[in-house]
Amino acid sequence: MTKPRQADDYNAPLVDRGGRSGTVLRILLLALVLIAAAGAFVFFKKSLDNEVVLGGLGVLAMVGIFFLVSSVIGFIEVMPQRQSDSLARAFLNSHPDGTLITDEKGRIIYANAAYGALTGARKATEVQTLETLLSRHRESNEALYRLVNGLREGKEGREEFRLLRAVGPGSNSSGAHWYRLKARLLQPEENGGKPLQIWQITDITTERDDQERFFKELQNAIDYLDHAPAGFFSAGRKGEIFYLNATLAEWLGLDLTKFVPGSMTIGDVVAGEGLALIQSVQAEPGLKKTVTLDLDLRKSNGQSLPVQIIHSVTSMRDGAPGESRTIVLAREKSDAGGQSASAAAMRFTRFFNNTPMAIASVDGNGRILRTNAPFLKMFSGVVSRDDLEKAPHLETIVQESDRPQLAAALAAAKDRQGDIAPLDTRTPTDEARYFRFYVNAVIDQSDEAPEEAAIVYAVEVTEQKALEAQMAQTQKMNAVGTLAGGIAHDFNNVLTAILLSSDHLLLQARPADASFADLIEIKRNANRAAVLVRQLLAFSRKQTMRPSVLNLTDVVGDLRMLVDRLLSGTNVKLDVQYGRDLWPVKTDLSQFEQVLINLCVNARDAMPEGGKLTLRTRNLSAAEVSAFNYSYMPAEDMVLVEVADNGTGIAPEIMDKIFEPFFTTKDVGKGTGLGLAMVYGIVKQSGGYIQPESEVGKGTTFRVFLPRHIPEPAVAAEAGSIDGAIAGAEVVPLPVSPQQPEDLTGSAVILLVEDEEAVRRGGKRMLETRGYTVHEAGSGVEALAILEELDGKVDIVVSDVVMPEMDGPTLLRELRKTYPDMKFIFVSGYAEDAFARNLPPEAKFGFLPKPFSLKQLAVVVKETLDG
Repeated sequence: MTKPRQADDYNAPLVDRGGRSGTVLRILLLALVLIAAAGAFVFFKKSLDNEVVLGGLGVLAMVGIFFLVSSVIGFIEVMPQRQSDSLARAFLNSHPDGTLITDEKGRIIYANAAYGALTGARKATEVQTLETLLSRHRESNEALYRLVNGLREGKEGREEFRLLRAVGPGSNSSGAHWYRLKARLLQPEENGGKPLQIWQITDITTERDDQERFFKELQNAIDYLDHAPAGFFSAGRKGEIFYLNATLAEWLGLDLTKFVPGSMTIGDVVAGEGLALIQSVQAEPGLKKTVTLDLDLRKSNGQSLPVQIIHSVTSMRDGAPGESRTIVLAREKSDAGGQSASAAAMRFTRFFNNTPMAIASVDGNGRILRTNAPFLKMFSGVVSRDDLEKAPHLETIVQESDRPQLAAALAAAKDRQGDIAPLDTRTPTDEARYFRFYVNAVIDQSDEAPEEAAIVYAVEVTEQKALEAQMAQTQKMNAVGTLAGGIAHDFNNVLTAILLSSDHLLLQARPADASFADLIEIKRNANRAAVLVRQLLAFSRKQTMRPSVLNLTDVVGDLRMLVDRLLSGTNVKLDVQYGRDLWPVKTDLSQFEQVLINLCVNARDAMPEGGKLTLRTRNLSAAEVSAFNYSYMPAEDMVLVEVADNGTGIAPEIMDKIFEPFFTTKDVGKGTGLGLAMVYGIVKQSGGYIQPESEVGKGTTFRVFLPRHIPEPAVAAEAGSIDGAIAGAEVVPLPVSPQQPEDLTGSAVILLVEDEEAVRRGGKRMLETRGYTVHEAGSGVEALAILEELDGKVDIVVSDVVMPEMDGPTLLRELRKTYPDMKFIFVSGYAEDAFARNLPPEAKFGFLPKPFSLKQLAVVVKETLDG
């Protein structure tokens, strides 16, 4: 048993002037007190009684004996020393580092034996300060200078330096030495509160030799790894590569001197679906897993490198993926005489894993035997590589409702049937993704039954399903729109005849007549029907539009007062948020105002108990438009108008029907079901897009996207192009004057061309009441014949657009050949198909939309003649 060392066993310090100076002072004071007492007795011995003197001396003697005995037994210490002081001194005395303590003037207070051995001092008189010793060596001057300056600023420091010879002049060791020098301040309890300087010097030559030897061995190990006949790379948790050896860099064509750790990922060097294979390797929490995989790496020039890897991956305690280490082995080339079995297997594995289609083989019981990398990637959220080791059933990756169909397909494959219908299904974990399974039977002519009963190919058809649904919805809306447009066009002729007839009767009736009120009611309801027709035409995108360049800030600002009136009497508050510096858009002002009014009215009606209606505008860059992820909308600059409420919301099951004509959720008599249909048509006709988003109980937001209008230099219009009513031919706008002409009479000759007899007869009668001479024709062919009979003595032609035999645009083209300056007015409910035909670019004409009243017809004719 080792005997503990006592304090006296440690090497004694060479210098120790750190004793307590207060002890000597106390002894001197005690001596002075005793001398003073003795002198007092001698001086006052004559005036004092002997008994008093003897008594005093006796008391002093007793006190002296008491302190003497107490000092001997240790009850009182003459030079007290705390136990911590002795421990500290023992620690310093035995410390292996050379320790030197000096005061602020550089006087040595303490130096332990290790300091003497290191500096070559054998006695106190040979001890020198480190400043004196190190100033002789040029190599240590800078380090010493930094430490001394640091002590003056109250900072501790540490330096390492190399000297060509030992620091001590009396040292026997030769050769270069490494030293570590530390310096700090010590604030003593006494010494007037002045800090002391503690210097520690250590010979670290052996330590540095060990470090250099370790570094050299490490360099050799790295060199061995770099030039090993196999590739190697190490990756972090997110797949970032922190190290790859020179062999792998050479195989991949990478410049290792330019490689920055973490700048590449596994996905950058793995080709095809190899990354899915690597990511499928997952270890249990807190453990490590190693697998062998065949895949292709990607060279820097894009070529593939077939390899076999030994991939080891760790897992964190919480199951998160950890770091990985991977050895890369080059695949052997086949023999010159033919393919070996291993080479053929490697080639098949490469083909199997790099095919873009997910493939799995299943046995007769429907269990998955093996899969390729795309299969693991496609169904990563349903089945993992570890699951495949347990041979799970294929039905586990399809929705439960489709499992009987899958079982039937697998049974047919097991029965070696050839034509098996594909199966469309979804996974149990994500019903938004669609997959199509193709099941093929494995037919083997050998006597032994094959291990696989079927090969299953899987393709994701989510995008295809979305496009099919979108196409079906588009075709449905187009079909409804075409039907609505056709009905509206024919209905316009009926309404025009009703309006003209009611106007004719009203001219002959007096307000006092019993039928006058009925005639007014007929005209009022005809006008209401005309509004419904315009909404149908707007939905079918065949409504006549007069687009102009608008700033939506002005449009919304002008419309705010009207919206406030619509909200009056309700608890709905309007909040308008204007976007800054809105881009211009091109649309029909009146119709776009109708869009906003309809959306605001719907929002108001969705908040019967009150709420907040928000109307906001802002610019959207192409990147911001893409962020909405609307597949049907191109990525280009748009101006967004949002109408939002916090009302009842729209149920998901009716969201796809809200833009259909006559669909409404309002009570009977409170809505026609054409409001949103009209909104949809106007926005589409303006080249924009509308998208609703709603949550039941939280509210609805309608987003209207209009393309940013960028002015282009004026160019000659091309024949056949259309813009609303027409583009390509110049549409002469009806003169807009502050006041319409009061005198609507005239004496001009008018040729009225209209295939609807009721409209033609009513128009002829109304114009004749204004003093015009009217000739009528039922088609374009008849109109040309009448013009020839009249020898062209016609001032203006008023023609329908769609007519049998010859339509209006063809009539205009033929008429211009003979009468290039004759004035011409088109009347039509919608004009898309007719005006799409080739019209002369210089053609000029006016336009009057159906249905129209007597006054509207008279005003257009009068203003066109005067213009």
